[in-house]
Amino acid sequence: MPRNGKRRSETRRLSHVDEGGRVRMVDVSGKDVTAREAVARGHVSLSQAAIEQIRDGRVAKGDPLQAARIAGIMAAKRTADLIPLCHPLPISHAEVTLVPADDGYDIEARVRTSARTGVEMEALAAVAVAALTVYDMLKAVDKRIVIGDIRLMEKRGGQSGEWRR
Repeated sequence: MPRNGKRRSETRRLSHVDEGGRVRMVDVSGKDVTAREAVARGHVSLSQAAIEQIRDGRVAKGDPLQAARIAGIMAAKRTADLIPLCHPLPISHAEVTLVPADDGYDIEARVRTSARTGVEMEALAAVAVAALTVYDMLKAVDKRIVIGDIRLMEKRGGQSGEWRR
């Protein structure tokens, strides 16, 4: 028996695993096209020196916040190239914001589409790549950058409807 004490037939099947235990792309062709939206958030913790360089416009590589916004939007559009089983989706809107916090920046991504599957992975990828871009642009200034707390905050659309953390 599995660790949870339930037999395989009693546990919920994973949609990305077939009857033989092989991973697969989920067939969404029978689903309706609906408006979908997802919001994800994360955080980048930075040293005070790195924060001051950003806020004073003194980062040698340029503005990491603008670069992170663009990188996050590009990541949302290219998520299917990064995550093997994600469906390529026609993104109708992707927005990435970075908000100053005492110890760095909070990052939020909002992604929309009209499709047969949701954009949760696109929003999460946008946050992750935006955070990685901040890291890349500041690694010479701050070796202790921490990227974390990346999570889905809300989603709308599809069979499961609305969900909020």
